[in-house]
Amino acid sequence: MYLENTIQHIVKSAVSELYSLEVEFHQIQIQKTRKEFEGDLTVVVFPFVKVARKSPEDTGKEIGAYLQTNNDLIVKFNVIKGFLNLTISQKYWIKVLNKISQLENFGTNHDGNSAIMMVEYSSPNTNKPLHLGHIRNNLLGFSIAEIQKANGWKVVKTNIVNDRGIHICKSMLAWKLFGNGETPETSGLKGDHLVGKYYVKFDKAYKAEVEALMAKGMSEEEAKKSAPLIQQAQQMLVAWENHDPEVYELWEKMNAWVYDGFDVTYKQLGVDFDKIYYESQTYLDGKSKVEEGLSKGIFYQREDGSVWADLTEDGLDEKLLLRADGTSVYMTQDIGTAALRYADYDISKMVYVVGNEQNYHFQVLAVLLDKLGFKWGKDLLHFSYGMVELPEGKMKSREGTVVDADDLIAEMIDTAREIARELGKLDLSSEEEIENIARMVGMGALKYFILKVDPKKNMTFNPKESIDFNGNTGPFIQYTHARIKSVLRKAEEQGIAYNINVNENVPISEKETNLIQLLASYPTIVREAGDQFSPAVIANFTYELVKEYNQFYHDYSILREENLDLRGLRLVLSATVADVIKNSMALLGIDVPERM
Repeated sequence: MYLENTIQHIVKSAVSELYSLEVEFHQIQIQKTRKEFEGDLTVVVFPFVKVARKSPEDTGKEIGAYLQTNNDLIVKFNVIKGFLNLTISQKYWIKVLNKISQLENFGTNHDGNSAIMMVEYSSPNTNKPLHLGHIRNNLLGFSIAEIQKANGWKVVKTNIVNDRGIHICKSMLAWKLFGNGETPETSGLKGDHLVGKYYVKFDKAYKAEVEALMAKGMSEEEAKKSAPLIQQAQQMLVAWENHDPEVYELWEKMNAWVYDGFDVTYKQLGVDFDKIYYESQTYLDGKSKVEEGLSKGIFYQREDGSVWADLTEDGLDEKLLLRADGTSVYMTQDIGTAALRYADYDISKMVYVVGNEQNYHFQVLAVLLDKLGFKWGKDLLHFSYGMVELPEGKMKSREGTVVDADDLIAEMIDTAREIARELGKLDLSSEEEIENIARMVGMGALKYFILKVDPKKNMTFNPKESIDFNGNTGPFIQYTHARIKSVLRKAEEQGIAYNINVNENVPISEKETNLIQLLASYPTIVREAGDQFSPAVIANFTYELVKEYNQFYHDYSILREENLDLRGLRLVLSATVADVIKNSMALLGIDVPERM
């Protein structure tokens, strides 16, 4: 951005001097020169053609000649129709490299006086373990939080655990009926896996009951409502809300199993939270807000006692807020949680990382909060992302056909270890190093493959493609970082010292210039990723940087370069590229190895 601003200033002076025209900075359009043309930056000439009274080509040539004559920043120019392509001096790019290489937090903004952004992600249910869909959610949420920190926000990472409701009671009831006292210790299963097992058992038994009732002549809808298991689960939910001691004790015990299991998975994924809210602790606040809205006439009550919001005038429909039996729904909980959060923190921006199947839910939530008098309601941001599937298709948790997060993580690490051994990348490593690298590469492959995709799009996760050491993958980027670190270690071993201030007169190639330009664009990329809430912007920039570096590495000698100044530049350039790779991958929650 600094270079573009500088060019805008000198173009403004040129237009003023040549045509006696004072232009505003926003009228001077600067863009990166297209790859098929020579140059670094392009000035759009068309806005000045009328006052110049010349053709676009002649106007461009006149401005270009003025810039080259009056500023040593511009060494060459060419004009293609109404576009003035400027070539920036090599000295400038070396100055840029010298500056970047000495900045500790290049590309990030940590001013310490920022406003609070709260980012909610994960939001698991305590009736089943985390699965592939949760992985995308957690990775997106964590990365968005890190990117916003890099853009100067004070970020609070939060999780709302859905630990109550009919789905939780289904697992509890199934364990009570079919569990025979089974525990994580007696079964050898992680707690979340054990509870998920009984959620599946409930569904199978419930379906059998529904089929039996339909065989006796009931309609499917009647059978689903009349099945003994679902009625027992509903009774258990009412008992829980009334704090029945036996039900409550069972709920606390099974939830504790699940939380222990979740903690292991979160640690494996490398994600964390600053504050965890629990639906069981927020739904009552939501109920009181709904009852308050009912008393004020904002909501209405039907004959069966259920409470509803009529949002038809807002272009939405009618929304259930409290069931006839007085139990709350997700929307009630979200109202209560939002109110608590704004009481706990002075939030300037609230971001919900939730899949796109909940788009309507968050439209409704924003309107309801606004009607209840929370003026920040309409400012809530639902970060809506697409679903993730496997090549085989969709997953269904009730049928037990989900891709379990723990299983997938273990598979990725095992595959990384096998492939790295086959490629000979771990030949000189100790067993401890092998395990660390396998974990780093396996998790890097998983995270990068998911985060490089535009988050708004549905995606198919292919484990085999993700762990390739070539192409747009995490392992390819990680290996490049390790390769650069190897070059720097060899320089040190050979006693090759290099000055962090590169000689500005050293001649550099087009590839070296391209690399410095890419490095210089990193702060802009971080801002763009923050503005768009898109880790994919960071991921794909990092791939471009790595691809460009590998071409440079292939074409030019570093340690064997005889020109000491040029060798020094290439070492500084390599070290700076490694730093930016490490920092950009950290924004994705990905570690990079020092050796591989």
